[in-house]
Amino acid sequence: MSFNNLDNLYRQVIMDHYKNPRNKGVLEEGSLTVNMNNPTCGDRIQLTMRVEDGKVADSKFEGEGCSISMSSASMMTQAIKGKSVEEALKLSKIFSDMMQGNDYDEEDLDLGDIEALQGVSKFPARIKCATLAWKAMEKGLQEDSQ
Repeated sequence: MSFNNLDNLYRQVIMDHYKNPRNKGVLEEGSLTVNMNNPTCGDRIQLTMRVEDGKVADSKFEGEGCSISMSSASMMTQAIKGKSVEEALKLSKIFSDMMQGNDYDEEDLDLGDIEALQGVSKFPARIKCATLAWKAMEKGLQEDSQ
């Protein structure tokens, strides 16, 4: 597949998650809630997660922002559901490495739609948009385990 075709496919995946976000909403009872924003561009997210028996049983988000931040939140909530806290944090590390243009270990976990965001690493101003939901997830899971 040529670079332009791949770029087009990735753009379509991002726009699909933006227009049809997965896991949009708020979890109630017994859930972790993390509010974060990116003052640089005005993106904001409220992430709610339910952790049961060391696994992310459910995850939802509400927020406002650009297509990158909102589609990243949609992809992230899909990717961490059913994963152990350890796996979710490892996925976040892989995503962070991908955003910074570093080599990342993708053998253990299937990135799925998340790979569509790898092109963001070429635009440093947009990296914070893509990582906002992931930073919220890390913060929530780390605070919960203390």
